[in-house]
This record gives sequence, C-alpha cells and structure tokens, in this order.
Amino acid sequence: MVFNKIKHVFPSGARYVMRGLLVSGLLLMPSQGLLANNPTGVFSGKPYEPDLDLNLPADSSNQLPELGDASQTVLSLRDEEKIANQILKQVATSQDVLDDAEVTDYLQALGTRLGESSPDKQQKFYFFVVQDKSINAFAMPGGVIGVHTGLFMAANSESELASVLGHEIGHVTQHHLARMLASQKYDMFKNIAATALALLIARSNPQVGMGAMTAASAAGIQKQLDYTREHEREADRVGLTILQDAGFDVRAMPAFFTTMQRATRFSDGGNMPSYLRTHPLTSERIADIGNRVQNLPYKQINESLTFFLMRAKIRAFQGAPSQMVEEFQNNISEGRFQNEIAEHYGLAYAFLRSNQAKNAQVEVDWLVQHGMNNPYLVTLKGLTLAKLGQVAQAQTQFVQGLQQYPKHRILAQGEAELLIRSNQWPQAVTFIQKQLEAFPDDPKLWDWLAAAYQGQGKQMLRHQALGESYVRKYDLPRAIDQFEIASKAKDGDFYLQSKVEARLKTLRQQLKLEQGDDKNG
Repeated sequence: MVFNKIKHVFPSGARYVMRGLLVSGLLLMPSQGLLANNPTGVFSGKPYEPDLDLNLPADSSNQLPELGDASQTVLSLRDEEKIANQILKQVATSQDVLDDAEVTDYLQALGTRLGESSPDKQQKFYFFVVQDKSINAFAMPGGVIGVHTGLFMAANSESELASVLGHEIGHVTQHHLARMLASQKYDMFKNIAATALALLIARSNPQVGMGAMTAASAAGIQKQLDYTREHEREADRVGLTILQDAGFDVRAMPAFFTTMQRATRFSDGGNMPSYLRTHPLTSERIADIGNRVQNLPYKQINESLTFFLMRAKIRAFQGAPSQMVEEFQNNISEGRFQNEIAEHYGLAYAFLRSNQAKNAQVEVDWLVQHGMNNPYLVTLKGLTLAKLGQVAQAQTQFVQGLQQYPKHRILAQGEAELLIRSNQWPQAVTFIQKQLEAFPDDPKLWDWLAAAYQGQGKQMLRHQALGESYVRKYDLPRAIDQFEIASKAKDGDFYLQSKVEARLKTLRQQLKLEQGDDKNG
C-alpha cells in the first residue's frame, strides 16, 4: 500500500487538501513492518469496526455548559460519520500508520474502555497509532483518535496514557472540532471534510501540514487549529471524570501534563511537544485539574503489564536494529527500566529485527522462566520460531495460541501468513474462513484469503475476497471494481455468481447514496 497511489476522494474544490496529504503524508516517520526484511507487510494493525453517573464532587464548578444537539450545528452526526470514514480510508492505506495488530488492538481496547465511561455511550471510537516520535494525540469528528508513538514513550504508566485519551474523548463527545468547523459557516460537506483532513495533517506536524497548502488556505485553517481555553477546560473535566469512572489513577492527568510542561522549559518554541502546540497547556489548567483531583478519594491502581509490553515493542522498532539491541541490553545491565519483563520482551523484538533469532530465543526462554504467560508471549514465540525456519513449530504456536486466546487476531494473521508462504492453499482457505467469523473486519485476513484462492486458481473467489478487503479499507470504488471483475469470471457456480452480483448491487447503491449525500451537502 503506497500513499501516492490513493485516488482523490473529494471533488475538485477540496483537491488541494488531498495534494497536501500526498505531498506531506499523514505522518513524518517511515513505516516499518513487524519484522525486518518482511516484504509482505503482514500483521496489519489498522483500525477496523470495534466490538464494542458521574462520580466527581457535585459542586457547581463541575457543571459543563449546555452544548445543544449536534444536529443544530452545520455538522450532523451523519456528516461526522462520513468524515470519519474518509479519514479511516487514509489511515487504512497509509504506510505511516503503525502496522501492528497487537499495539492497535491494545489501544482500541483501552480507548473503548474509556469510551464506555464517556457522556455519550452511543459514540463509536476508532483509534490508531502514528509512527512519529513527537508527543502528540489528536481527535477528529466521528470519534477518530490518533496517538503518536512518542506519546507512548513519554507516558510512564497506562493511567497517564489513558488521561490523554480521556481528554481527546472529551473533545469528541463535546463536539469541539465540529463546533469550530460549524462556526466557519461552511455550507458544503466537501469543504468541511477537506478541512477536517487538513487539520489532521496539521495536528501531526503544523509546519509540514501548513506548508503543503497555499498561504491563504493555511491562514484560514490555522484559525481553527487551536482549541479555545473553554474547550480545553471542558475536555479536562470530561476526561477526568472518564478516567475515574473507568478505574484509572486520576492523579495521572495533572502529573503527565506537568511532565509535558516541564519538557518545554529549556526548549525553544520549535521543540515544544506538538500536543502542547495544539492543546495550549497553562499553569491555570494544571492547577484546576490538580484541585479537582485533591477532592477525590485515593485508589491504588495496579498498572497494566500490557502497557509496558506494548511500549517496549514500539521502542524496539524506533531506531536502527543494532542501536536498539544495545539500548535494551544497556538498560537491563544497568537496571534502568520500569518493568524488567517488558525490557527483555523489547530486546527479543530488537534481536528479531537484527536477524538474530537465536538471541531472541534466549530472551523468550528468559521470559518463560520468569513467569510471563500471555498471548503476547505466544506471538513472540511463534515469530521467533518462524525466523529460525521452524515453520511447523511456529504454526503450532499460533494455532494453540488461538485456542487459548481466540480474540488475539495477530495469531490468526501469523498462521494465515505461514500457510500462504508454504503454499498450503486448501488449509489456508479453511483456516482463514474460520478466523473471519471472529475477525470479519480485518482486511489483512481478506487479503490472505484472496492469495489462497489465487494459489488455487479460483478467480471469482479471489476478486470477491479482494473486494471485501477494500470494503474494510473504506474504499467502495475499488471494492466495486473487484466485484465487477469477479462477476465476469467464469469459474463460479450459480450460487456464487448470484452472491457476487447481489453484493455488487448493494455496494453500488451504497456508493450512490454517499455520492448523493455529498452533492446535497
């Protein structure tokens, strides 16, 4: 998936924004696969459809202003949903979004847990990870929330990470961005959607994002970039309530904001964390959050091991492989870590990136000896065995792991890949079809199913599977193209032919409906 192959999805009036997307990209850092020298780019971590009474002191200072129904603004809930789909399409095809199902699913689960404690229980949230070292996170209409890998690195606990997610969820549930866009009195949906995507770029890197557009356009959008102080206070209050109701350490929010503020004291404006540029952080805000926290009862929180594992895994893929091996080894030898198990876990992945599978196996053995027993270890075992060339043993790990952890989709992706690579076409078809019952919205599994059908020479089934993959990537035009090819193939029976034609008709109607909405925007 190459970013410059994306077709323009907006009418001509918004194409300047798409050119900005193609020129600057969604992010800054180049994408890396789960394992070095892995040409297939498997283990997709792109977001897909998730399965999915305030306890703060009841004083008047906690009361939020009445926001009114979202339908009273220019952006209706339907508009926000359409903008979200456009953004998710870019996310699904960008090489700069972290392509790791474990990290993405962890973030989605964490965000969903927080979202269930939000004021709007009906709002869906979609989380993805940006491969960028800057400390940043951003929320978009429709509940799309991006988190930079730099934010993972800066957070010292899961509660600190959750405090930022809670704040962003607060921006979504309070419809802050939608209200700002509405205040500009745009009367065409295409312009609003384009502006939202431009904001997405600018939040990742304001300089690059603005440089990709004309000065006049940038000036207009820049006015919408910064949340107002009232928006920030609202998001703080909502986020703090969400954090408490979801069972996290509420003291993490003022602590993490203080940490970010301190990071700017000895730096010039150009080095300020991106999060603080787009979310102005003042001592007044920190004091307000701190005062609210002081009135809440203390609760002992056992921080999640999974947070430390996912942070270590992200770190393992940040720099040059040899550099990361050395960094993890030095940290372990000098005792510089928050969690020893996570440090050895990260070292194992760094060894895999360095093509030192035997050393990675040593770390796997250490983790087993020290009591690690979870699906993340199963994944690591399977990948290490595959790197050692022990394909049958790796497959056993993935299959047995799925029996024990049926919702851990990276295990399904790993087994599917090994079956395809070893040309086990019938077994691959049977296995993937079963896994799609559990993970129907994972485009990577649909891609592997298409590869298995191609290996069998079944063209109608192959293009049908590719079409379903594009549906999961929010790309209806390409999905329709694939179903049209499938409908013309001559190797399907009457039942399959009817099924393909019915699906094609449905997708055409769906696309026509969406295009009609745009024209009427």
